[in-house]
Amino acid sequence: MRRYLPLLLISFLLVVAAVAGTLLAGQASRQSPDNVKSIVVYTNIPVEQAAALAQEYEKTSGVRVNTVPLASADLLAKLRAEKAAPRADIVLAGAATLDEAKRASLLAAYSSIQTDIIPTRFSEENDLWTGLWYDPIVFAANRDFLKKLPQQPAKWADLTAAPGVRFVMTDFLASAETASLLYSMAAANGEAETLAYTAKLHPGIVQYAKFLATPSRMTGLGEADIAITVQSEAIRYINDGFPLQIIVPADGTAINITGAALAAGAPQAAEAGRFIDWLTGDDAQRVLKKNMAFFIPTHPENAFAKDYNARQIMPFPAKTVLSPEQKAKLLDKWVQTVRLSSR
Repeated sequence: MRRYLPLLLISFLLVVAAVAGTLLAGQASRQSPDNVKSIVVYTNIPVEQAAALAQEYEKTSGVRVNTVPLASADLLAKLRAEKAAPRADIVLAGAATLDEAKRASLLAAYSSIQTDIIPTRFSEENDLWTGLWYDPIVFAANRDFLKKLPQQPAKWADLTAAPGVRFVMTDFLASAETASLLYSMAAANGEAETLAYTAKLHPGIVQYAKFLATPSRMTGLGEADIAITVQSEAIRYINDGFPLQIIVPADGTAINITGAALAAGAPQAAEAGRFIDWLTGDDAQRVLKKNMAFFIPTHPENAFAKDYNARQIMPFPAKTVLSPEQKAKLLDKWVQTVRLSSR
């Protein structure tokens, strides 16, 4: 019997090796890039937000999300260049970029039980893009400053009614989010009235900042009295302990909508649709808040909707829709007649 032990040991080792090889081969097959589902997302939202959303979705769904960060103009140019052989599955971007993509016939309609619940004011009427979350322009006032006032400002006209108030805002030239205020005012009140209002506000502005975060920070530090800023940045600084109070303009404001759309001819349309649905839900908002991005979800049943006073937020009543060319001309007029004028 002893003489057969070496043969039995060799046989046992061969069986173990064969079984291990089979398991490893199966694992390799499952992990092969060719077998992993994936989608491609062209986006102009901040890189850290896109990356965090992609990582969480991959973790929960097993679908790889390849995000391609692009400036708005580059995103549109890339979609146009690839129109004959599309590579993108989803466009995740601001409403203005999505509208331009729509006008160039670069998007495909998508709707589901999740997107259908979202109010129509946040999405394209023919389901060519769906709004996911939004960020209004608000007043973020220094709380110590407000204590000195007999009555806090409630409307846009109130900002110019009291002399000596120090304002800070991000330059319209530096931020599409802030520039939406100029365009929304003009769509509601006309170009002449909008330029006249911004000219009246101009002498009180202590700084046209380069970044969205600066107005809230300066106001919290007492270097300005009121910031005209996106609400998400004001909330972020309040959470960091800065003495700010958010005031939502009672007569309307600009809102910056971020939405998602199927790219026309999306190679993975079904998987892309599932990702869009996920973006409307609680998990996506949880990721954004973890990354200090405090946006209001458009989905009324989102668990995080209760964290915001969304009912107070009224968009300006647009009487017209400005084309990209009209926006560019208006911005140029503002620069020449307001921004570069003497105080």
